[in-house]
Formats: sequence, structure tokens, C-alpha cells
Amino acid sequence: MSKPLTIAIDGPVASGKSTLAKSLAEHLGYLYFDTGAMYRAVTLAALRRGVPVDDEGALEALAREIHIDLKPATQNDGRLYDVYIDGEDCTWAIREPEVVNHVSQVSAFAGVRRVLTAQQRRIGERGGVVMAGRDIGTVVLPEADLKIYLDATEHERANRRHLELQERGEQQTYEQVLDSLRQRDLIDASRAVAPLRPAEDAHILKSDGMQSADVLAQTLLLVSERQSQLNGKHG
Repeated sequence: MSKPLTIAIDGPVASGKSTLAKSLAEHLGYLYFDTGAMYRAVTLAALRRGVPVDDEGALEALAREIHIDLKPATQNDGRLYDVYIDGEDCTWAIREPEVVNHVSQVSAFAGVRRVLTAQQRRIGERGGVVMAGRDIGTVVLPEADLKIYLDATEHERANRRHLELQERGEQQTYEQVLDSLRQRDLIDASRAVAPLRPAEDAHILKSDGMQSADVLAQTLLLVSERQSQLNGKHG
């Protein structure tokens, strides 16, 4: 019997990594964990409580204070999982434009990343997990059995996010979505702590023009290859 793998999926905003990670986890019977939701939860809590999003010390203290929990989706409204902050369902609240516009700034702080990375690593090291984020293969789980970096052009990603917002009834123009995405890309790639980049041993998948089922099929081939390698190594 194959040992459950630890799988890291990284990529920029709206690259489809959460959808892929969710589908992959369901297919394999693994735990799906979206680390970005934790950073958005801290950002939402800060905005609600009046904690300045440029105050690293206050944000780190807030990250330690609140209880963030991710669970399987309980509602059929398009969500990939439930997000709770101190017991309150905040699944869609953490995706409100004000949160999205500030989360890269909040997640750039070393203190915040330190608190949340420790929580993420404890979960990931159990194995049998698909963890999605922006620094999983490079920082959170550098020893992951399989690392995937999912990418797409900024226009493809902006179009996906715009359609997603339209389906939820949120009014933002394509140009607004593209501008927000470019700003997040810049912050994510240039931050001093854990900048967004592929791990050296990551498999890079470009998802432009691909259906999610096709991306999943490619990923399952990589999983099968990696399991075969590990079985051979330990056999």
C-alpha cells in the first residue's frame, strides 16, 4: 500500500490552484488545506477590529489570538471549504474586495507568516494532505513529496476571477479585477519574506486554455509517477 503523500500546490492569485487542490484531495481521499484562507481570515479580522493593516506587531498578536478553522464545505454555493473565525462562518466574507485588496500586505509581514506557517506545517507534516498557497513548496513544506506550481497569464487569471465575481453577483469591472490582480502579483513576488516563486524541484503547469479536469488529469499522472518512485525507493 502506498504511503500517503504530502502535496504542495503553489501559484499566483486566480491560477486555479485552490480548485485543483480541492479536486485532487477529493480524488485521493486526502485533506485539502488552502493556506491563503488563513491570511485572508487574519486580514478580515484586522479590518473588523480596526487593527491597522500596516502594524506588523498588532497583526502578529491578532493572528495568535483568533482561532481560524477550515472544514469541508457544508453549503452548495460554490465554496470549496468553510472558513471559521472564532466559530463564525466567514467563508465569503474573507473574499470581499476590501480583504482581497489588503491580504498581500498583511501576508508580507514576517511575524504573521511565522505564526501561520507553524500552524500550516503541523498539519502538512501528517501526510495525506494537499496544501495550496504561495510558499508551500518553498517555505511551509520544503520536504513535500510532490510540488506543483500552477500558473497562467494575468489576462487568463483576471478573466477567471471576473467570471467568479459575476457569478456571485459582485459588481467589478474586468479592468478593476486585472488591476487588483497585478498589484497582488507585485507584492507577492517582491516581498522580503517568502516571495512567490516556484520551488526548484516543482513541476510547473501552465493552465491557459485548459479545463480544470485536464489540469487534474495531468496532476494525477504526476502523483502516480511520484508514488511509483517512492515505492521503488522504499521497496
